Amino acid sequence: MRNLMRHLTDSLTSGREVLLCRVVATRGSTPQKAGAAMLLTPDGGQIGTLGGGCVEDEVRRKAAGRIGRDGAELYSYVLNHDYAWADGLICGGKMVILAECPRGPGQLAYHQAHLGLLEAGLGFTEAVALDPEKSGASTLGARFLFDHEGAFVASLDGREPAAEIAGRVAPLDQRPRPSESGGVAYLPTMPRIRLIVIGAGHVGQAVAELAARVDFDVWVVDDRPQYANRERLPNARRLIVGPMGIVLRDLDVTPHTYVVIVTRGHGHDQEALQHMAPTVAPYVGLIGSKRKIRLIFDTLLDEGISEEALARVAAPVGLDIGSESVDEIAVSIVAELIARRNLGADAHSARKSALAPRPA
Repeated sequence: MRNLMRHLTDSLTSGREVLLCRVVATRGSTPQKAGAAMLLTPDGGQIGTLGGGCVEDEVRRKAAGRIGRDGAELYSYVLNHDYAWADGLICGGKMVILAECPRGPGQLAYHQAHLGLLEAGLGFTEAVALDPEKSGASTLGARFLFDHEGAFVASLDGREPAAEIAGRVAPLDQRPRPSESGGVAYLPTMPRIRLIVIGAGHVGQAVAELAARVDFDVWVVDDRPQYANRERLPNARRLIVGPMGIVLRDLDVTPHTYVVIVTRGHGHDQEALQHMAPTVAPYVGLIGSKRKIRLIFDTLLDEGISEEALARVAAPVGLDIGSESVDEIAVSIVAELIARRNLGADAHSARKSALAPRPA
């Protein structure tokens, strides 16, 4: 989404016409959920996706004629047998898509504010009017941005939202899903997760690159500059190189930070876990065999790390998919990270703690 919004704001700044198509509501099983977006250019270019298949093709065909025209239009699709037969999928849901050519005063400022909230990564909510009569908004497609605390930030026409719209913006700490009420679609964007990968070896490199592709804000920590460098990790947001004890002690760990420990050896893993387990990070994962993990846990318990801190560590890290290669291991780890990000702590409710009772 950040890439799409950068292209949109660049186009508006330079005066190039584009068409923005946004999934604003869904019901049932659909190839994309509310919030997905696609940007079309007059030369047939496309950034983003509505899920592909017949629906996306039809939206492209219908919406292309709107480039250069004012106003917005809603397209509604029921994914019935005809779409299922054409795409080879049986979704059985409904998608509502808003298409508009961003033009006129206020558009650039609004979308710059939208991009600013995306870049900040703290989360926000966008409210989109689907029914002006029900919502009290000025036009179809009227939009309002609210920051992570629910404070009004910007609108397309510069007007503040009606009290009913502002009052329905759900707190992000309640993990709201996209919803529709009173003729308005509410599209929350949750805070972006910072992923600290401790260890820049083969597994760390693969995890960092895959995690960056699925929109984690990736930081990589290692004490070896020959491993933690831009040539090997071009998509990491930050590379932190230095003695592990000093670097880990000073790391900025927040409630929106996940940690994956994949260093080159038992001692470094233990040192990293000693620093990371007691932090406020809601997810800490440790690679290794069950025997190695047990030894590390026992040592850290003897050194005063609490059972509570260690009990929440995901160890061995990753979903059990029978991984063998480095890339398969990275897939299993990033899949677990995505599950935790999207589903919350419930994603690990079935995971057994690696902290089994120690022998008497």
